[in-house]
Amino acid sequence: MRVLIVEDEPNLRNQLQATLEGAGYAVDTASDGEEGHYLGSTEAYDAIILDLGLPEIDGLTVLDRWRKEGRTMPVLVLTARDSWSDKVAGLDAGADDYVAKPFQSEELIARLRALIRRASGNASAELIAGDIRLDTRSGKVTKAGEPVKLTAQEYKLLSYLLHHKGKVVSRTELIEHIYDQDFDRDSNTIEVFVTRIRKKLGADVITTIRGLGYSLDEPSEASV
Repeated sequence: MRVLIVEDEPNLRNQLQATLEGAGYAVDTASDGEEGHYLGSTEAYDAIILDLGLPEIDGLTVLDRWRKEGRTMPVLVLTARDSWSDKVAGLDAGADDYVAKPFQSEELIARLRALIRRASGNASAELIAGDIRLDTRSGKVTKAGEPVKLTAQEYKLLSYLLHHKGKVVSRTELIEHIYDQDFDRDSNTIEVFVTRIRKKLGADVITTIRGLGYSLDEPSEASV
């Protein structure tokens, strides 16, 4: 999953980036509202963490512009402002959730996971397909109850497909959502990771749809 952090305070921005990357997210950052608006308008994100007190363009204006542009990604507002009026203004501008500084990293990550799950139509913290389970809280993957060790990139790819179970996901979409902005998008690593996941979880866990991309379905629904 790919996340954008728009925060002008360098230490907090770097701390958030390290925390989210440690939790398995691909992370881009912006230090002001102008850069944040541009990235949120031109790149594909599964969620955005947005500070309200930003230089150049304030966070509420950035959020309002995204929504008017039809951008529907979940936005978690992060700010030192904690009055009820600021919370109402953020939610009315199109925020999906609100966390006031100071905050606990565990709470922020839990809220972020919940936003991403809901945006993809998943209510549970566990993503399930047949005997494969991925726990978004612990990052553990099991097959028939047995733990399966995946690399960070294999986990990101499997997680994205499970979040969008039953849908055909193109190679381009996978690249946009599991890698940060600087990744070489001409790379063939998606195919490599799919092959590795199939070896670990079963040859039929991911279906290749020729010319379109990949699909992960319940075993009874999958076709070769």
